[in-house]
Amino acid sequence: MGIFQSDQKFNGEVGDVVVGRITEVQQKRWKVETNSRLDSVLLLSSVNLPGGELRRRSAEDELTMRHYLQEGDLISAEVQSVFSDGALSLHTRSLKYGKLGQGVLVQVSPSLVKRQKTHFHNLTCGASIILGNNGYVWLYPTPGQQDEEAGGYYTSMEPVSLSDREVISRLRNCLLALAAHKVLLYDTSVLYCYESSLSHQIKDILKPEVMEEIVMETRQRLMDQEGHGGAMPIGSGQEMRKMEDMGREGLHRGHHHA
Repeated sequence: MGIFQSDQKFNGEVGDVVVGRITEVQQKRWKVETNSRLDSVLLLSSVNLPGGELRRRSAEDELTMRHYLQEGDLISAEVQSVFSDGALSLHTRSLKYGKLGQGVLVQVSPSLVKRQKTHFHNLTCGASIILGNNGYVWLYPTPGQQDEEAGGYYTSMEPVSLSDREVISRLRNCLLALAAHKVLLYDTSVLYCYESSLSHQIKDILKPEVMEEIVMETRQRLMDQEGHGGAMPIGSGQEMRKMEDMGREGLHRGHHHA
């Protein structure tokens, strides 16, 4: 299963959305693993604490830092700045960021996560996704109303229903299938792949021939949706791959002009 492992490290920029894991609680800061060369830093002054974000940090806050976030916790955050050595400074000051509750983490290459205006999506299949620019993707049951007062540190530990678990497992395998075939990950590609997979059992999605079929169908729908006309010419697999490579080169060129 080595094909799913990403060796590529994340070079973050200001404004990037990341999913990370707390590795250490230090004085007035947390260290966070974000798939970067160096650990990232989340300062106590860069988090929303319960009771509103504008209040001053107290000595008591420092003592209760572990109460908010402790080693092993997963968070979503935004890159606030980059230190001179390249380490990232994060913040969770918007209510959409903070500690993550129950869900599944999928790791892919950062280069496969498409840059979008938002990286948080409630998918119509009934689950939500955070597509971290750092290649860490978080899948979780779509939440009900969130308690604003909690300041991003409310995490539901309600049992997750079987149907939610199945949707999340299917999405996880779809993400791995798309990543194995180097398809850019964004809300539409993930949803199309999910829909293409519905005729197969969850455990079969990662069989090479099933994976290829689902990914090909997903690519076809994405091409149709992007207005590249109707049916694709039926050629050999080699010709198809050549076209995909050309398309990818075009994409890379496009990025450089942006």
